[in-house]
Amino acid sequence: MSALDAVRSRQSWSKVTEEAPSREELLPLIAAAGRVADHSSLRPWRLIELRGDDRLALGAAIAKAEGEKKPSTKPLRASLLIAVVGSYRTNHKVPVWEQEAVASGVAHTLSLLLDEAGWGVFWRTGGYTRSKAVARAHGLAKNEVLLGWLYVGGKPAKSPGRRTPVDADALLTRMPPDGATKGEKSEKKKKNK
Repeated sequence: MSALDAVRSRQSWSKVTEEAPSREELLPLIAAAGRVADHSSLRPWRLIELRGDDRLALGAAIAKAEGEKKPSTKPLRASLLIAVVGSYRTNHKVPVWEQEAVASGVAHTLSLLLDEAGWGVFWRTGGYTRSKAVARAHGLAKNEVLLGWLYVGGKPAKSPGRRTPVDADALLTRMPPDGATKGEKSEKKKKNK
């Protein structure tokens, strides 16, 4: 399968089976995903593998973050969760937003590689990803933020559903000759009438 085919066929699998790749199966995929464009090769990311009781601890942390008494069952929806962590480095050439883009690129590339390897993947986020309770549960340092989790498991027999096709022509535009935004151009046209 080509990279284009892998990207075109990628889907989010919000429901997965209990099967999950082993650590040994993950390592070469993570090594490949780490090849994303990375200004100054900072590697401003890391991944945390959550299995078994780790998921229960995460459920308790999510409940604490949301002010709930009962632990969240969301982390139990897959037997493997991979926490995606932006691990920022101090660098005058590479701003934090760019480092977060690298970490996001690693997560997306890893999700494509897992999908191609036959695993169902769903990237879960939420407001509680940036909460103190959830950060503490993951052992995050002060220079780190959680970007969410890749929920990984076997693909069930049922298809995840269809995605709406991307209208590439509408999303690929040209730079305006005078630097005006699309909204500013509309306003100029109205004033000139």
